[in-house]
Amino acid sequence: MHTIRPARLITLTIAGAGLALGLAMAGDVPQAGQNAPAVSLPSQDGSVVSLQSFRGKWVVLYFYPKDNTPGCTIEAHNFQRDLAKYQEKNAVIVGVSVDSTASHQDFCAKQSLTFKLLSDTDKKVVDEYGSLNERGMASRNTFLIDPNGKIVKVWTGVKPQERSDEVLAAIAQFQRN
Repeated sequence: MHTIRPARLITLTIAGAGLALGLAMAGDVPQAGQNAPAVSLPSQDGSVVSLQSFRGKWVVLYFYPKDNTPGCTIEAHNFQRDLAKYQEKNAVIVGVSVDSTASHQDFCAKQSLTFKLLSDTDKKVVDEYGSLNERGMASRNTFLIDPNGKIVKVWTGVKPQERSDEVLAAIAQFQRN
């Protein structure tokens, strides 16, 4: 049996308090049932896109770490591959990262992406959605927002290969109910 000496206990307590403080400082992830926090950010074409403009449609709002990286490219390709299926379900795809609009333009051109990618260089929206990670980038989280602007499903720490299929299945289920 190990005993923890008082000095070690203090160190563990301080470290634990620091972790708790760090977690408390990050924004909380909005949950299903809540109204989606407002989003109004510039897209890859320079136009400002607002979630409000998609009222009446399903919105897949996904946060991703960085343009032109392997996981983010896979995730974006899968959303692009399924874009016609989303349109049939009256849904739009909107990606958000802390990259610049110029970076988004390059990413869309290289990867033939046609949906909106929003630039949150101030990290306010990413933080408001509880998706700002310790490296100052967006965590890979996805929010499904119904046509009335309410979050109906949240995925955190997602796997890029599976995300589009899971979101399409969720929309189909909600539309059946």
